[in-house]
Amino acid sequence: MSRRFLVLPVLALLGLVACAPPRASRIVVGCKNFTEQVILGELLAQQIESTTHERVDRRFYLAGSYIAHQALVQGRIDLYPEYTGTALTAVLKQPLDRDPARVLATIRTIYAKQHHVTVAQPLGFEDTFAMVLRKDDAIRLGVQTLSQAAEFAPQWKLGTGYEFESRPDGLPGLQQTYQLRFNGPPRVMDLGLLYRALASHQVDIVSGNSTDGPIRALGLVVLQDDKRYFPPYEAVPLVREDALQRHPGLAAALQQLAGKISAEEMQTLNHEIDGNHRDVAEVVQEFRQRKGL
Repeated sequence: MSRRFLVLPVLALLGLVACAPPRASRIVVGCKNFTEQVILGELLAQQIESTTHERVDRRFYLAGSYIAHQALVQGRIDLYPEYTGTALTAVLKQPLDRDPARVLATIRTIYAKQHHVTVAQPLGFEDTFAMVLRKDDAIRLGVQTLSQAAEFAPQWKLGTGYEFESRPDGLPGLQQTYQLRFNGPPRVMDLGLLYRALASHQVDIVSGNSTDGPIRALGLVVLQDDKRYFPPYEAVPLVREDALQRHPGLAAALQQLAGKISAEEMQTLNHEIDGNHRDVAEVVQEFRQRKGL
């Protein structure tokens, strides 16, 4: 009887090991669940495939920064695109810092020391949070900055995404910095619905992102962050160190993308997807061809 009870747990353990998914031999690219992230994830994947001639698995639409970070550090993905300010405050829980070089250096040190993750060279653009108004309202009220917006905020209904409502570089600090008091609690919704709600007058101001395609397509106005509340949000690939070791061509592929995307180009790419409803892979392929990548 004693032997039987010893053997059964061992067999059960072996069965669990046999059923467990093996560590993927292919490079796995992840991204979060909004248009720009999907574009950047596809850009990383295509560039890696082109440079290394390896097939890349795509695990897109991860539900937010926390989920993407956990997937990275637990090895479910090998890399994903992030933003320096988001990494600093929302992921690594560091104090706000508005110096771009210092923020980049800080997150590089912490990711390497705590998570064995490399912060690759920035892709060339910054995607900061943006408080966005309808153009006719901005003109009628003469509002160009967030400081000026404080006078009119009590009349406005705010629309915001889930993360921005509570993150340390988000809404609470913004309201305190600019003394913004909106008309009731914010309407919290998926990022893809914010601009529809603004255009249909369901809300009067939204917390979007500076490279969002609808800003140009709908002729909206981004209010100037005149007190420089928001930290820098440079787009950077985060990549596991063991992935760089297993796939020697991966570092070269990422280096080829360094500095290749301007904020205006990113906004255009976003609009191609959101406004013109084009296929992401096709849009990314055309962009790479234009850049000679």
